[in-house]
Amino acid sequence: MDIKDYKGVFVFVEQAENKINGVAYELIGEGKSLAETLKTEVTAVLLGANLAGLEKKLASYGANKVIMIDDPALETYMTEPYAKALTEVVTTYKPEIVLFGATAIGRDLAPRLSARVHTGLTADCTSLAIQEETNNLMMTRPAFGGNIMATILCPEHRPQMATVRPGVMKRITPIEGATCEVEELKVSGLAESKNVEILDIIMKISEKMDIMEANVLVSGGRGMGGPENYNILEDLADALGGTISASRASVDAGWQPKDRQVGQTGKTVRPNLYIACGISGAIQHLAGMEESEIIVAINKDASAPIFDVADFGIVGDVHKVIPLFTEIVKNIKNAKANA
Repeated sequence: MDIKDYKGVFVFVEQAENKINGVAYELIGEGKSLAETLKTEVTAVLLGANLAGLEKKLASYGANKVIMIDDPALETYMTEPYAKALTEVVTTYKPEIVLFGATAIGRDLAPRLSARVHTGLTADCTSLAIQEETNNLMMTRPAFGGNIMATILCPEHRPQMATVRPGVMKRITPIEGATCEVEELKVSGLAESKNVEILDIIMKISEKMDIMEANVLVSGGRGMGGPENYNILEDLADALGGTISASRASVDAGWQPKDRQVGQTGKTVRPNLYIACGISGAIQHLAGMEESEIIVAINKDASAPIFDVADFGIVGDVHKVIPLFTEIVKNIKNAKANA
């Protein structure tokens, strides 16, 4: 089939226990922008069981259409049933572009789909755009350890597929009362395609706020000196109503868990306020936080690269600056409370 017969931007909507992963809203927003350039529509593809009601949320974030496969075999994610269902979607509707979040599920599912429909896949993208001359999708991702940004095209095959890092794209402001067309697709043989048996699901419960959801992040790097010093960052984060995060060096040293890591190999964040404490500002770290609304850097090295992206910089010892910072914040809060 001619590639010109493929139309539309499709977004795989990842959900668990009927709660939509936030990256789906980000991708719908980005997909809407791409679709406008291509003069087409963005379609959300929703797989699972007992999905009624979720289509309204997808419409509010910009989906023009929802394709829903509601089947008991899809209640819990398993590779084969999901790959079979999505392959049916692509072969039936022939989208021009298919986007996934670069999550554990997206990274598992997208390559299997691309192999089954004989097309390419660009992983961990940080930017998407339409090439003006050809209308091909330009998929940009870090390469060679983040030292360069590579833009990849898939001009001869369709659909053009990409996984996109969570937190990179902006979701639109929800549209109250928005509706969209909903089409239910039936796919036979999903239960029979299961090749593993899930005996138990153990949910990890985190006591701390997800750093991708936080409006304020106080982030520590190698300059913190050790895990015992992160308590001063936690005090400041609590005072500001946020949470702590960390650089890769801190995580690799075992000072903070992996889910706190910001950067190219960690999470991409865009809080209202990002306070970098003892972080030099390597390009891999900047890739994960440079879209923050306001960046404050505290480092005793005046030539640290982090100051190049900071809105405000403090040259000083974080162990002395942070407690003073925290005291000022608490005093202001107390003054407002007693006013």
